[in-house]
Amino acid sequence: MIFPENVNLTPITDRRKVIGTLGLAGLGALLSASKADALTVTPSPKISVPTRSSAQPTTLQPLVCNDLPEEWLHREAKLLPGYSRYLAKLNLKSICPKQVIEAHAKSTGPIWNTLPPKAWWTRMGYTLRVADRIALEMNVSQVEIISAYRCPAYNANCEGAKSRSWHQANVALDIKFPMRPARVASVARNLRDRGLFKGGVGGYWNFTHIDSRGENMDW
Repeated sequence: MIFPENVNLTPITDRRKVIGTLGLAGLGALLSASKADALTVTPSPKISVPTRSSAQPTTLQPLVCNDLPEEWLHREAKLLPGYSRYLAKLNLKSICPKQVIEAHAKSTGPIWNTLPPKAWWTRMGYTLRVADRIALEMNVSQVEIISAYRCPAYNANCEGAKSRSWHQANVALDIKFPMRPARVASVARNLRDRGLFKGGVGGYWNFTHIDSRGENMDW
């Protein structure tokens, strides 16, 4: 499946350029108003984050995803073009839209994961910018996204996943860099301490969890 090239996008609201236009302290001050009151997957987690809008149309390259599972592509055909355009507009340096999408195209037995609801897309945009900044800080360009949004049914069938996982709110990433996860977690916490974001950082033996829940947690 290939999505059209040279698509002129209408303005959308997202978190683009927040990190690029504000210092760490300034972003921390903005984000202080974005604390999540609670994780309520149904109908909607109460999460508020700073947003920016752009009136400039963007020319995008086609997203080729023929290597993704056909059944998943069929299920997500309605949302996939728009979500890929949104991800491309984030202009991330170390993470491409396909990497994010591939993290959703998974199943546990007969249960398929899904793309996040459209109203929640900008939540992941912010967390992706945090991950992109971590890659910049460590001077690496290889980033593997293991998990991003997880729909409730899929999350319930993932081994070790918590029933109230922040992945279900589309604010969490499990990521791998070409270095020890302990090093990644240390860099993430340092950036968080400097005001880049408020959220959770969890170190595991082969990946690092990062989320922007609005309050700091470590494990």
